[in-house]
Amino acid sequence: MAKAKKSKADSKEAKKARTAEKKQRQAAKGEKKVKTKTAKIEGSDHEDEDLDEILAEYKRQQEKFLKVTEEVCDGPPKPRAHSTLLAAPNDPNNLLLFGGEYFNGALAQFFNDLHIYNINKDEWRCITSPNAPLPRSGHAWTRAGNPNYVYLFGGEFSSPKQGTFHHYSDFWRLEPATREWTRIEVKGNTPAPRSGHRMTYWKQYIILFGGFQDTSNQTKYLADVWIFDTNHYVWYAPTFPPAQLKPDARSSFSFLPHEQGAVLYGGYSRIKATVAANKQAKGASKGQKNIVKPMIHQDCFFLRMTLPAENSPPKTPPTARWERRKKPVNSPVPVRAGATMAFHRGRGIMFGGVHDVEMSEDDIDSEFFNALFAWNIERNRFFPLALRKPRAAAGKKGNAPEQRTGRRNRAQANEDELLKQLAALESGKSLEDLDDVEIEKKAEDGEGENEAPVKEMPVTMEPPHPRFNAQIAVQNDVLYIYGGTFEKGDREFTFDDLYAINLEKLDGCKRIFSIEHEDWVVSDDEEDDEEDDDEWDEEDGEEEEEGMEEEGAERNHTPSKRKAKQEEAAVDTVSVADTEESEETDTTAATTVDDGLPHPRPFESRRDFFVRTSAEWQEILMFNMRMKGLQPETLAIKELKTKAFDLSEEKWWDCREEISALEEEQEEAGITEVVSLAERGDGGTGHRRR
Repeated sequence: MAKAKKSKADSKEAKKARTAEKKQRQAAKGEKKVKTKTAKIEGSDHEDEDLDEILAEYKRQQEKFLKVTEEVCDGPPKPRAHSTLLAAPNDPNNLLLFGGEYFNGALAQFFNDLHIYNINKDEWRCITSPNAPLPRSGHAWTRAGNPNYVYLFGGEFSSPKQGTFHHYSDFWRLEPATREWTRIEVKGNTPAPRSGHRMTYWKQYIILFGGFQDTSNQTKYLADVWIFDTNHYVWYAPTFPPAQLKPDARSSFSFLPHEQGAVLYGGYSRIKATVAANKQAKGASKGQKNIVKPMIHQDCFFLRMTLPAENSPPKTPPTARWERRKKPVNSPVPVRAGATMAFHRGRGIMFGGVHDVEMSEDDIDSEFFNALFAWNIERNRFFPLALRKPRAAAGKKGNAPEQRTGRRNRAQANEDELLKQLAALESGKSLEDLDDVEIEKKAEDGEGENEAPVKEMPVTMEPPHPRFNAQIAVQNDVLYIYGGTFEKGDREFTFDDLYAINLEKLDGCKRIFSIEHEDWVVSDDEEDDEEDDDEWDEEDGEEEEEGMEEEGAERNHTPSKRKAKQEEAAVDTVSVADTEESEETDTTAATTVDDGLPHPRPFESRRDFFVRTSAEWQEILMFNMRMKGLQPETLAIKELKTKAFDLSEEKWWDCREEISALEEEQEEAGITEVVSLAERGDGGTGHRRR
């Protein structure tokens, strides 16, 4: 008995030693991560200085093209997410693809190339132009009621390490026939810069709704409506009665055209909520804390549009009114974000999406989908679309299939008979020998140009791999699905593929191309997390064995990888903030333009400049006072901040001429704000994955 107690005591001592050693390793890793994260943030801040130069270089490269050129590509475009795909107006054989971004775990690359896919030839063409929108993702475009043009608005761009980014507010028109881009300059009020918005068309108007803006403090979701008149080139912002039910602010929703306006369904946003805080000790009452949580919208609205009266003055805007509709019948379950929808003959075709299950406050499990649905707009009802095998050729056993004798076949037979008679007369043969006469059929108009694909494309009875934010378009009753995103663990996969599904027959999913890319860059944090998982697993195994020997022993449950990473990130954020506060002078010097002092950014007000750099100015003030032999501790906190604000204001005015010049250059490029993600207080870019 004594020996058993001694062995248990030795086991506890060994366990304590292992725990102490593990804590030391964790502390060392924590210091390493703080330094790494600080270096990353400093690197991102350094890129802030070069953001204008990056865009300027894009513009210089673009201006080298003296005219619009069109080249046949060796293969499909580079993989990308958050691009836009559209069926070419007035050309049933082409698809248009523009923009997007690609992230490999370390760097982000943005595109502004226009690709055209020829369906019959299975051929990609790349269009280069001296006057094209700058690289972007998250933009929106739509065809017009006049099908000759395509209109594009907004989007976003970031530095390679995504330390800084901005939203565009420029408006463009593309003429698909000539491949010409034209930037539309509009006088008067225009929509604010944004991403994640949607546009559709009605008669001569383009309708824009929603999206989001990122500021240095938070993500702001929008619920404003803008209407562009393609005849008079003017934007209208209709006003709605305060008591009228209107859609909440959102992004990534479905927005489809209607004969009397437009129909809106679903969307994604983040809302503020109050939850009970965890207990800190036994007997302590639960407190309340404010959080920002994701919101997947399931509501439906109809934007009813009415043309102005015939005797109205020119440029009179149409009237618009929101009408709340019932929740669609048979909506997809569970609810999903990132499901995309394309318009097809009075219905919306929906594909993909993701549903997040919150296992706990910090642990989230995601389920991805690849189901197809058709949403009948008038009946407001969803129908699942299932692929089915094509029916076998009709015919009885032992008998040849019955020949169809429809009106079209009879017309073809009559035409062949006439051609044979003409050929017999030209060759001098008798009309009795018509069966021996061979005729040459002329190719129909366009057959030579749009020849059949040169390769066989595999067909399956399953839709593409589950994903969200896929780009879809319908051309000639065929649904095309391009790209999309899938997440596994901490990795994000961007699909590089294109599929086609005939919506009339639903006889399978044709794979046009599918390319796999293995270029994800594993960060130091991910490697450390994997090591931590291995250590946790070993510890758990030992603890379970000890628990089986000792009844009543408490078991330690291993947190999931994602939860551990999120908790670690929360700690790192605080640590980095402390590190920045203690090393303000060094960080400032790294991003200084001339004198080592904090520098204002374009479109930054005096107040915003001080809020961002308050700690640095207080450090500078206290340092200057000590150099003069004064003790800053004698000043009250309010007085210290007031003097620091005076210093920042003086610097802001000194740089005003230089910053104004930068603002003018950026406004010409459609940029109205530059945001640093390192200083965001709401979790950075979490909204962008939707």
